[in-house]
Amino acid sequence: MTTVPVIASTLSATALGEFTIEQYGLSKNFNCKLFRTGMNHTYFLSDNENKYVLRVYSHKWRSKSEINEELTLLNVLNENHLSVSIPIPNKNGTLIQEIKAPEGMRYAVLFSFAKGDKIRFMNEETCYAIGSLMANIHKTTLNTTIDRITYNKKSLIELPYHYLKQYFSERLPEMEYIKNIGASFRNKDFENSKKGIVHLDIWYDNMAITKTKEITIFDFDFCGNGSQILDIAYFCNQLFNIESDKKMYEIKMQHFLEGYHKINPLSNNELTLIPKAGLAIFVFYLGVQSQRFDWSNIFLSENYLKMYTNRMKSWTAYNDSNKIVLNNSQI
Repeated sequence: MTTVPVIASTLSATALGEFTIEQYGLSKNFNCKLFRTGMNHTYFLSDNENKYVLRVYSHKWRSKSEINEELTLLNVLNENHLSVSIPIPNKNGTLIQEIKAPEGMRYAVLFSFAKGDKIRFMNEETCYAIGSLMANIHKTTLNTTIDRITYNKKSLIELPYHYLKQYFSERLPEMEYIKNIGASFRNKDFENSKKGIVHLDIWYDNMAITKTKEITIFDFDFCGNGSQILDIAYFCNQLFNIESDKKMYEIKMQHFLEGYHKINPLSNNELTLIPKAGLAIFVFYLGVQSQRFDWSNIFLSENYLKMYTNRMKSWTAYNDSNKIVLNNSQI
């Protein structure tokens, strides 16, 4: 019999539940269930009264020091009374647990559960509140850095294009389109925008909203350093793709920007960077999907690439015809 190495495994929810109960001193009434596999694996632990989220990082996806930087950031935001899901220490005060999986070492972190629902179609009031929360996060981390990735032309476009070349021919029109985006991107374009720590993945799937409109942001797995306009642009781009009615998109986008601007004022220059920043992040996530082909191969295809780049082209065409400005605001 030949033994074949494992590159990825799904850990037993039952075994993880027993491990977590012991590590954190939880009641034996807690039940652990696998919620989702993906970039990392997510499990829910709950009893009749409490609920937690256990994230098991994929093997070699994040180093222990990178995870520690993420958790340190979350605690800083929490100390500043900002609503984010926070890491829970075990009985010994340790935040990061080590698990020996078949493929090698994997890290696990228990997080507080974000109460509420994921709301795809948000109203104007919610968009304003999200803008305010994002602005407060940015204001808290303004001009600070963490020991993680810096988002610039190389990390947002050049490396993702390199990863894409492993699966797609450079002769494809879609690949030529992405290459042209890289040619038009200049780091100096963002020199006069505010810098700090960014989340890079703030959209409806990474936040929970209660019936009383309390918003909690979670999943800081991609947090790093860069221009804060990147977070703003990504949210606007996601909102653009969700709202088929572009008049409604404009209304909600305005409420989001106004909520942000009231806390952390936006310059005209930063507003003009939103279309380009939104494109850059979408290229980045194509690279992530290529980099993690073991997870994304169920949809990463030429047809998917065409669909994905068509969304990017629609975003560009729209913004070419509709300049982003702040209504009823003095900038």
